[in-house]
Amino acid sequence: MKRFTKHNEKWGSFIDIKLCDKPISERRLRGKSVFLSSVTDCYNPFEEKYKITRKILGQLAKIDCELNISTKSHLVTRDIDLLKQCKNLKVSVSINTLDEQFRRDMDHADSIAERFDTIKTLHNNGIYVVLFLSPIFPEITDFKAIIDKSREYVDEYWFENLNLRGNYKQTILDYIKLRYPQLIKLYDDIYKNGDMEYWNKLAVEIEDYCDAHSIRYINYFYHKDLVQADR
Repeated sequence: MKRFTKHNEKWGSFIDIKLCDKPISERRLRGKSVFLSSVTDCYNPFEEKYKITRKILGQLAKIDCELNISTKSHLVTRDIDLLKQCKNLKVSVSINTLDEQFRRDMDHADSIAERFDTIKTLHNNGIYVVLFLSPIFPEITDFKAIIDKSREYVDEYWFENLNLRGNYKQTILDYIKLRYPQLIKLYDDIYKNGDMEYWNKLAVEIEDYCDAHSIRYINYFYHKDLVQADR
């Protein structure tokens, strides 16, 4: 995103507040799919002050569109009154570990416990809940343990593997070398040598597990072998 915004600051250290009073076009979005949001969490801490997402949601709730909201924040529960008005809604909450130390190393969002509380609150209010297992870190993310802990409150699971690019790639590889030295060969094989065997096997394991337990899921592993196999 820095390519488009021209920011020179370190990623994650800046934010642009987008203020727009132009109403959303019902005609343009009717019957379409709308996603909030793919880059910056639409319920990031600044939303509590500016209420931009709430303003947008108030308009989308009146439009017959497919709405997907992705967040790591409990703040989404503030808008349950509007969420209940949406005709075709899924709210996904990202969780990729049960290890709070690893979570703190990876992001500054809600704790794991807070995210599970958010999932339960949404479920108890009749909201369709997705648990987004993303990004899956090889041999660190335990997808079965996360499903076991959450299945009672989750309608659907999405799975996405860890993709590394740009400066972030070396940052993560350095972290693995420091914190999980026993995994550095695996990570080098995947992210330096392009070996996709691990992801192929994990994809099959996930799909077999979900099918065996009648779990609704979508696998978002994006690499050539799986895409071709799906055709």
